[in-house]
Amino acid sequence: MSDLLRLATAGSVDDGKSTLVGRLLYDTKSVLADQLDAVHRASVDKGLSTPDLSLLVDGLRSEREQGITIDVAYRYFATGRRSFVLADTPGHVQYTRNTVTGASTAELAILLVDARKGVLEQTKRHAAVLALLGVPRLVLAVNKIDLVSYDEGTFEVIAKEFAHHATTLGYPLGVVIAIPVSALVGDNVVEHSANTPWYAGPTLLEHLENVPVEPDPHEAPFRFPVQYVIRPRTETHPDYRGYAGQVNAGTIRPGDEVIVLPGGSRTTVTKIDTPDGELPEAVAGRSVTLLLADDIDISRGDVIASAAHPPELTDELSATLAWLADKPLRANARVLVKSGAKTVQAVVTELRTRFDEQKLSTHESPETLVLNEIGQVSLRMAEPLPVDRYTSHGRTGAFLVIDPADGTTLAAGLVGAPLPLLDKD
Repeated sequence: MSDLLRLATAGSVDDGKSTLVGRLLYDTKSVLADQLDAVHRASVDKGLSTPDLSLLVDGLRSEREQGITIDVAYRYFATGRRSFVLADTPGHVQYTRNTVTGASTAELAILLVDARKGVLEQTKRHAAVLALLGVPRLVLAVNKIDLVSYDEGTFEVIAKEFAHHATTLGYPLGVVIAIPVSALVGDNVVEHSANTPWYAGPTLLEHLENVPVEPDPHEAPFRFPVQYVIRPRTETHPDYRGYAGQVNAGTIRPGDEVIVLPGGSRTTVTKIDTPDGELPEAVAGRSVTLLLADDIDISRGDVIASAAHPPELTDELSATLAWLADKPLRANARVLVKSGAKTVQAVVTELRTRFDEQKLSTHESPETLVLNEIGQVSLRMAEPLPVDRYTSHGRTGAFLVIDPADGTTLAAGLVGAPLPLLDKD
């Protein structure tokens, strides 16, 4: 079992995400004493008799004043079994783009619903985004179960409706579970609740501690975008030529054969350098400097990859975009595509489909994609890029679309990544 689980929360506004995250932090004793004191003082100022645990998460003043989560907040906590990195994402429709950011690296998502309201449009929207991003496991936290008198029937109706929706999005049976919780009171979050004797499943924390995670990214084909070419040209290192960057996926060892793209030259790795000395291997997430057997013309943005399993080199992409900008996307728009450390000019040649996350269908040949919409497009790039399909290699199959005028991020892109359903209008 991996000792680290990356997870995200999502759900409609006022479903209690921040309180749930605060409860997890509080009950796992992952809160510093001064933080807890500040929460107690703020809660008293608000006239509350018990601590408002959402204040442990809603760190921005504007969030605290409005009682909503705006930005993606990353929280770290641990138990004796596992460490966790949690992305708490906003619930408002206009911040759906932040959900894309927070869930992009998650191995599991906790999707909250209010037991009094059930599955809402925003619940379905977030589930569709999570399915598109390939988040492999979902937990439906039916929150505020105390406010429906811990009614088993209410829980079962909500759980059944969501299970059907998740299946429609492509989630297989067994990877989506529902848990009745009260983040405010603590029912079934860390400890089993006597108020739900009809519920025999795990608490939320038990599930998080024991759920299997996806195959280790170290086992994926090797990918290494070059960030910097190191040539000291000093008396002690007159001929040193190293290629610095972070291993995106896979594992590399001296003696391994690699290919350098887009050039296509093949060579072998002779040495793996770090500021602390040589390494016998480097795995995904490790920043290193690679030395190669041959003197090859390599620049920033090139990709050193497994020679046996290289990425595709192409100047045309079929991709799924989550549109994050206020201005709409139209066909023939000129953009920049940033993949790894490489940025190239590109044209959006066609808007192929737009996904309707409520009707679970696709609209053919839309005129635009607007803020928070998801669609498939065709891109033609000024020069070829080495890319992987997102569904095969999530870490190397994602890219950004950037506005060439001001450098703002316009969209998160996924190479290929078919939409959850292909039902046509």
